[in-house]
Amino acid sequence: MEHVLVVGAGQMGGGIAQVVAASGRRVSLHDAAPGAVERGLEAMRRSLAKLAEKGGPDPDEVLARVQPVDDLVPADLMIEAVVEDADVKRELFRRADAIMPPGAILASNTSSIPITSLAAATTRPDRVIGMHFFNPVPVMALVEVIRGLETSDETAAAITALARDLGKTPAEARDLPGFVSNRILMPFINEAAYALLEGVAEPEAIDTIARLGFAHPMGPLALADLIGLDTCVAIMEVLHEGLGDPKYAPCPLLRQYVQAGRLGRKTGRGFYEY
Repeated sequence: MEHVLVVGAGQMGGGIAQVVAASGRRVSLHDAAPGAVERGLEAMRRSLAKLAEKGGPDPDEVLARVQPVDDLVPADLMIEAVVEDADVKRELFRRADAIMPPGAILASNTSSIPITSLAAATTRPDRVIGMHFFNPVPVMALVEVIRGLETSDETAAAITALARDLGKTPAEARDLPGFVSNRILMPFINEAAYALLEGVAEPEAIDTIARLGFAHPMGPLALADLIGLDTCVAIMEVLHEGLGDPKYAPCPLLRQYVQAGRLGRKTGRGFYEY
């Protein structure tokens, strides 16, 4: 897989494009939002400059392998990192299925949407898989590999090998709501929001207790701000609907912050101000 199409140039898509290009592969980067690719490339340049100071690859050499494209183009692999919306992703997979070569693999960076449902929008369900990176992509070592109902052993092996070649550690999960990572993480964040809502402690205290008590690098409320509170709510809703247990219902405070436009770092305010 020497040519990779990355769809979505935001925080995750840009990071994925960066690590793929840094591995020596050619990357086509597409985002339908005006100016998104340019912003993604600038973020990549800043990230690569920091890594270069620590002995990382030359930023110009890496960026030379990233080609902006106006629409989907044929490639050996598509990695999708668009908005966490099932209908948007299914339509993208339908379009990609028509454009990509028959042997190409279609991968999704989704953090919660069933891979089997994305595969059903294509004529190649055996070549559809989840490739869930973690933020910030250039730093975080994990890639959660999610097999849909019909994902072939060959496809899973190819994506696992690619993850290792990108310097990541792959771990396989079944295609159930939230997979492993968000099945555990999102209720943790949700419960922290309930602790704040119920006046158990202030945000700084909640995060300090989690960081120092559990040896986490970041507290759950600060992490929610980094992920995006809208994304947290969307994932909790997938868990709630898919598992049918009221314990997965999004905390009302999370919903209220999203309604107010307090989405976290990307809007300058969430549980904290930035």
